[in-house]
Amino acid sequence: MGSTQDFRPGLVIKFNNELYQIVEFQHVNPGNWRAFVRTKLKNIKTGRVIENRFRAGESVEIVRLERHPHQLLYRDGDILVLMNVENFEQINIPEETIGEGNKFLKEGVVIDLMMDGSKVISAELPIFVELRVVQTEPGIKGDTATGGSKPATVETGAVVTVPLFIDEGDIIKIDTRTGEYVERVKER
Repeated sequence: MGSTQDFRPGLVIKFNNELYQIVEFQHVNPGNWRAFVRTKLKNIKTGRVIENRFRAGESVEIVRLERHPHQLLYRDGDILVLMNVENFEQINIPEETIGEGNKFLKEGVVIDLMMDGSKVISAELPIFVELRVVQTEPGIKGDTATGGSKPATVETGAVVTVPLFIDEGDIIKIDTRTGEYVERVKER
């Protein structure tokens, strides 16, 4: 347990039976009124940000989460088999723990798992991933002036909307937060 005096950005607290990370906070002391703390809280599971006021000195439950980098070894149905890169222990987690971004993960990628002891609370994916396009319709010459787009399937099976100049075999950068195409990557 702690109180509002322990608040700092990044601190994880239990609020309304859910875990929230403090994005920002401000102690407010409005003259002859009672002091309070105005906060912006980010839901660890959904990512939704809410605002809330706490009475100054109010007790809150602080949760100590640890961040551990894990490498995706392989998929077993809808289970991801990950290896802790620090101690090489393997862990199995369901895809839904990762959320929508899991469709952009290929073997070998490293993600950060937020853990409360041995329990996985959430996962932080790399913001950008580079994936090879395995299937898309060929662009029609001269069509690029309109800035059109087309669907493309990448090596993980996800479908991304790409510009017309992208061809099969191209490597593209994708934003895992939105699932959107960012740019074509030059082959190294």
